[in-house]
Amino acid sequence: MVDVTAASSAPAETTPQLDAVKVNEMLLGTWAPIRREAREMIKDPAFWRDDALGKDAHRERVLSQLHLLVQNGAVHRAFPKRLGGSEDNGGNIAGFEELVAADPSLQIKSGVQWGLFGGAVLQLGTEEHHDRWLPGIMDLSIPGAFAMTEIGHGSDVQAIGTTATYDPETEEFVINTPFRAATKEFLGNAALHGIAATVFAQLITNGVNHGVHCFYVPLRGDDGKDLPGIGREDDGLKGGLNGIDNGRLSFDHVRVPRTNLLNRYGDVAADGTYTSPIDSPGRRFFTMLGTLVQGRVSLDGAASWASALGLHIALTYGTQRRQFDGVNGEETVLLDYGKHQRRLLPRLATTYAQIFAHDEFLQKFDGVFSGRTDTPEDREDLETLAAALKPLSTWHALDTLQECREACGGAGFMFDNRFVGLRQDLDIYVTFEGDNNILLQLAGKRLLTDFATQFKGKDAAALARYAVEQTAGKVFHGAGLRQFGQAVADLGSTARSVENGLREEQQHELLSDRVEQMIADIAGRLRPAGKDKVLGEKLFNENQADLIEAARAHGELLQWEAFTDAVHKADDEGTTKVLTWLRDLFGLHLIEKHLAWYLVNGRLSAQRAAAVSRYIDRLCLRLRPHALDLVAAFGYAPEHVRAPIASGIEQERQDEARAYYAELEASGQAPVLEKTLKKKAKK
Repeated sequence: MVDVTAASSAPAETTPQLDAVKVNEMLLGTWAPIRREAREMIKDPAFWRDDALGKDAHRERVLSQLHLLVQNGAVHRAFPKRLGGSEDNGGNIAGFEELVAADPSLQIKSGVQWGLFGGAVLQLGTEEHHDRWLPGIMDLSIPGAFAMTEIGHGSDVQAIGTTATYDPETEEFVINTPFRAATKEFLGNAALHGIAATVFAQLITNGVNHGVHCFYVPLRGDDGKDLPGIGREDDGLKGGLNGIDNGRLSFDHVRVPRTNLLNRYGDVAADGTYTSPIDSPGRRFFTMLGTLVQGRVSLDGAASWASALGLHIALTYGTQRRQFDGVNGEETVLLDYGKHQRRLLPRLATTYAQIFAHDEFLQKFDGVFSGRTDTPEDREDLETLAAALKPLSTWHALDTLQECREACGGAGFMFDNRFVGLRQDLDIYVTFEGDNNILLQLAGKRLLTDFATQFKGKDAAALARYAVEQTAGKVFHGAGLRQFGQAVADLGSTARSVENGLREEQQHELLSDRVEQMIADIAGRLRPAGKDKVLGEKLFNENQADLIEAARAHGELLQWEAFTDAVHKADDEGTTKVLTWLRDLFGLHLIEKHLAWYLVNGRLSAQRAAAVSRYIDRLCLRLRPHALDLVAAFGYAPEHVRAPIASGIEQERQDEARAYYAELEASGQAPVLEKTLKKKAKK
């Protein structure tokens, strides 16, 4: 493993000192041993992305890597023990996420095979289905596709067009693509390698549509040729992840046995009678889709660790590369520039927050899927967490990788320094497993529901009191009384502004107050609709952007709280102090990003608002000596990083250049600068 005990980047006399070993343990989280095991495995170059390969060769390489995963026993953790798995849902996701450092195409193709295709059989099927298909799925003798998304319906799965009509005479379902927009699209393993698919379709029996259900559909026969009625197209070259054979599938009245319905949540008897343990069609649909939430969970983690990898490279380079004259005639190290610190260190703080939040998220997922905490409420909470966190981490990954690329100049644009390829591959993370804006809307709706629940059954007097409190609060803030009090207390001092109103308690108040106020405002604007659906739709559409922004604020609050929980668990003074600075940088960066809201809504005075940005600059300066320790704590070894500019080669170049000029100066042979002569002439 990587040596996180390497020499500290902070000067020896500097206090505090960060314990990178302890922080590494904190970041790796609940399933640290499995993450280390996965990282040790992918040190093997056989798992690495080969940038020289074209699309077709890359696809075949990734398929061969999947077989290596099987040989290493790295993909069976979530499956039943009786079939050779370990029923470790959290550990399965943790190990899977680590593959992003080897090749995101490998990570996602393995996720298609064992997380989506295999996961559908595992979560939506019964033991009969498990015994019939899971062994082949686990050992890759049955490579398969997850056929949910359609050209005409991406995130709106409930409205897909593919049909599965039951024929009681033959006891078969007829799978059909009735029009072009119902073609299944963007499916990994569909273009080449898949021999079966889990197909989502509208289940129709006895003339009744019972909504979306999942069916196991063979695609190829024993002769390796596509079965009659199977239409297959290759999506070709994409913007990234070209090691995956994405393609389209269509079905021309393809017949499958009745028992190929994955019937955990809905079944059809031989005579066509439909039964389900969940009476409500809507709740049944969301329950079925909820069993597949692991895709969003894993993307949240993988994107966070991809950001960590990018920052490891950029900050390492930034502490070695020199540019422009500095003190004593030496060029200045990039990370000593305030702007460079501002570009990278807040993103480092955000990445820490996301990794800590992800571990709590993963614990929730494991509790639900292990059955320890599997209640409807827990599943709903898990869905909301996924909808709130996955958008933030995937957007952050794209932003961070781009900023890291630019911060490394032309070197960052070279493919072998990883930024370009990683950003291309992670681009699709923001729209698959749910478009980010749609997911945030889902989270926002849950916040509105929870808000409404507070007042369910309350009498008129209670509602009146709440209305008065809201009005009083707005008048108080709007009149500037709170702002005036802040300005008097601060008396022009940044330090006093921070001490009075920007510490942990106040950060939490500011972040949580923003969420609560935004949701309350939206709920108030929606209230006039009552049961008028037409007006309700109009008002919702008018407030959609605000609702999504409120959900984003909620996700940011969750990340801040997770980071704070981690800070409180640190058990030595130096580490606690450095992590507190990093957490404060994250919190104040969020407040700075939304400063207009805090000013407009009277939560901060102009003076204290100005102090936010000034204090961020101070925090960046404090954290500068600890930058290498903070990225060392990610725990990446050279075999994971594989970026020449982070290998130490830049430091060697800089040392060589400095030694050359020093020797030249000492020799007395150094040429005299023209401007030096002119200065002497003027004297």
